[in-house]
Parts: sequence; C-alpha cells; structure tokens
Amino acid sequence: MVDDEPPIVELVRSYLERETFTVSIARDGPEALAHVEREQPDVVVLDVMLPGLDGVEVCRRLRAFSDAYVLMLTARSEEVDRIVGLAVGADDYLVKPFSPRELVARVRALLRRPRRPHAAPAARVVSVDEARHEVWVAGEPVELTAIEFAILATLARDPGVVVPRNALLDAVWGADYFGDDHVIDTHVANLRRRLGDDAGQPRYVETVRGVGFRLVDR
Repeated sequence: MVDDEPPIVELVRSYLERETFTVSIARDGPEALAHVEREQPDVVVLDVMLPGLDGVEVCRRLRAFSDAYVLMLTARSEEVDRIVGLAVGADDYLVKPFSPRELVARVRALLRRPRRPHAAPAARVVSVDEARHEVWVAGEPVELTAIEFAILATLARDPGVVVPRNALLDAVWGADYFGDDHVIDTHVANLRRRLGDDAGQPRYVETVRGVGFRLVDR
C-alpha cells in the first residue's frame, strides 16, 4: 500500500491483514517504486496524491517492470483523474472516502482476473503500450484523446473477447457514472476514425449488437 496518511494506512492494513494478506507500506513515490521492484507484490494500492512522485507517475513507471494489479485511490472524483490513471496502466479506481470492506472486495476481484503483463507492444495490427500511452496501427503511431485511449486500452487487454457496454463504461468513466450510456458510441466512432477503421466493415473495433465491443484478435 502506498499512502502518506497514517490513519488510512493503518485502517486499510488492518482490514487486509484480517483477510490474510501480507501488507507492505510505502509513504512516497520513490519508496513505492523501490518496494515494487524489490518485493514484486500481487497488488499495489496506490494513492494519487503522494510526495516525491504522484501516483499517476508512479503507476506509469512501475508498468515498465511490474505486472502487479494497481488499485488507485484519490480524494478527487473528476472524470479526468480516472481516465489518466487507467491510461497509464491502473486496473481499478476508488475515490476517497471509501469503505475498507469495498477496498478488500476490489483487491480480491483484481486477483481473480487473468494476469496480463503491461508490456511493450506485440506484433499486432493494432498495438497498445499502456505504460508509454502510445498506439500504433500497422506500425504507424496514432494520436488518441485520453478517453479514446482508455477505451482502446481496455479492449486491448483481452483481444477477441467482448467487453460488455456496462463494463467498458465502468472502466473508463467509473462505476458512479449515471449519464447516457450512448456517450460510449460517440467515442468509439471517433476512435474508429482515428484508427482508419470502417464502422460498416470494422477491421479493428467490432460492435457486438446488444452486448458490447471487442478488439479484433488478429
């Protein structure tokens, strides 16, 4: 756990240890990176507001050498914070104040996911490097907005697998989003245009009617 607020650290530590997790504590960004590199934890609970390096930069750097699940904590609830955190490789997001029981539940949910390294792009038509916030199509770089990148990065974690609309909304906009879910269609349409895709005969991002979207696995 990476946080510089002792009361929160001790509260969360007690709940996690009660559930038989082994907990290591870091109180700033540089210390967090050293801990992760040395101890290779399964999950990093990472506060955004840290001395030394903020949580977003810590997440970006640790993705160069660790595939640990990252649950980011923040006192801010703005949409942009969630998007930036996800864009640099965070797996989940929790806004302070939070329930320690919910945090434990989210840690357990992360550990049930198949582990997929956030590594350098593979040799695919569409390649996504979350750590560097870069996308290539057929070897050419493509510029995306933060939301477009977050959508594509979410789909790219499981190529060929359909991501339901509600799961994609939660991943990009957060579980507390209550707006019109058709907002996702607008951003997917923009994403396709930037990728040079054709909505009528998509090569990269497919719509599975009544379910969600998937990145074509080829």
